[in-house]
Amino acid sequence: MIPIRDFPSAIAIFPLPGAIVLPRAHLPLHIFEPRYLAMVDDAMKTDHRLIGMVQPAGQEDGRLQKIGCAGRITQLSETDDGRYMITLTGVSRFRVAQEIDGFTPYRRCDVLWDSFGGDLGAAESDPEMDRAKLYDLLNRFFDKNGLAADWDTLREAADELLINSLSMLLELSLEDKQALIEAPSLRTRRETLITLLEYAMHDGDAGDILQ
Repeated sequence: MIPIRDFPSAIAIFPLPGAIVLPRAHLPLHIFEPRYLAMVDDAMKTDHRLIGMVQPAGQEDGRLQKIGCAGRITQLSETDDGRYMITLTGVSRFRVAQEIDGFTPYRRCDVLWDSFGGDLGAAESDPEMDRAKLYDLLNRFFDKNGLAADWDTLREAADELLINSLSMLLELSLEDKQALIEAPSLRTRRETLITLLEYAMHDGDAGDILQ
């Protein structure tokens, strides 16, 4: 674990719509664009190996949301044709201070970590979670959309892993993903996720599963 005092003041930014990472969760990524291959190469040369995942704030104007989450490259493999398969393990959220003008082909930002010290602690639990209610809602959500689920894995997952994995994997709008990133606690994220799923069930268009 990197002490917060040793976190870099500037990190590479990967603004991939719909893809988020959360503390202690794992995000697999397939990297093939030259600028992002360069981003991975440069990150691997650092001690921290951090990449910041930030949701776009607009569709076409390049703006970024103010809060993202950094992941550490914990697995990397290269395909025969030069693509990378990497895994980011979520470390901490951050606030974007400003974008850095420079010569890298990918975007970089000055970031602030101080507001998210709790991300570096132990995994959160959610003793008030009603798993039976959540499983019932998920079952109806999956059935409505013709999706399969590994129920044994879902039932065995610890509180944080369950909620964070669902937050990352379910295909939701950019605004919904951002709400899940910004949730101040696991309980708040679980409540937000349930609200979004219930809305999707009544909206008639719940979307698909990302992975």
